[in-house]
Amino acid sequence: MNTMNVNLTPQAAALLERWIQAAGGIAPALAGEGGLSWAEVRDNYGKELAAALPAPHGVTFERTELDGVPAMLVVPEDVTDDRTLLYLHGGGYVHGAVEGYVGLTGHYAKRLRARVLVPDYRQAPEHPFPTPIDDVFTAYRALLAAGMAPEKIAISGDSAGGAMVITVMRKARDAGLPLPVAGVSLSPWADLTHSGSSVQSRTGLDPLTSGEFLEKLARTFLGNALPTDPDASPVFADVRGLAPTLIQMGENEVMLSSGITLAGRLAEQRVRTTLEVWPHMFHVWHLLAGHMAEADEALDNAVSFITREYERAR
Repeated sequence: MNTMNVNLTPQAAALLERWIQAAGGIAPALAGEGGLSWAEVRDNYGKELAAALPAPHGVTFERTELDGVPAMLVVPEDVTDDRTLLYLHGGGYVHGAVEGYVGLTGHYAKRLRARVLVPDYRQAPEHPFPTPIDDVFTAYRALLAAGMAPEKIAISGDSAGGAMVITVMRKARDAGLPLPVAGVSLSPWADLTHSGSSVQSRTGLDPLTSGEFLEKLARTFLGNALPTDPDASPVFADVRGLAPTLIQMGENEVMLSSGITLAGRLAEQRVRTTLEVWPHMFHVWHLLAGHMAEADEALDNAVSFITREYERAR
């Protein structure tokens, strides 16, 4: 683990190490090694991440579905005004697991005082592009079809899920559906061409990913699709008319350049956009909420952003 330029407490450093260890089966699986199925890799990752970063007190979890898409429902003790957050987990469209997000979504739910729904979307290589994106868009449509008022819905996600925040809003716009009140994109994997300078300059600084690893994930996910497809890489998309969007990036992330490019594209196309770049932070440091001050503060900023949009929509 390389935590260069990251000032972590001993507790946070230990948790980051456990997170890295939880992900240990992913690289062998990408190489066709290790002897585990992808379902087993995801299950192991989710269980180990949940053990390292468990749910906070005062939140309940149950399984549900959104028009056939399995989902995890996260409910805090206090829900204000029927608020609902659709949260899209990361994992490179390949190895994510909703169970691994009980900590982050639990903290999100408590702070936002909202129900959180986490689609358990299908993933590559069994279900390559565009299946994961289609599943999360189906989940969003299901919220609207169930009678949920769009002014009560926000959407957030991290890494691949952070990119899908933008893509789901685009698809809703193109389908003539109401948009959520806000989008919050945490460390989005927004450019699968990996052409930004940070892919080279931050490899070795980000303890969780590298340019080479991202290339393997992209090839596994894309299948025959091009990395410039706007549904895969929202930096190439027409993003006009989307809801106000917050993007948070860690300065040590190999994805930093693409996150900045995405924010610029949104702003150039007149989307009200807020970009936060957190010095020394690594990919999706938010998962350490409850254990690291920077993760708590970043999540608080995301909650404040969404809350303001809820209030504007009233």
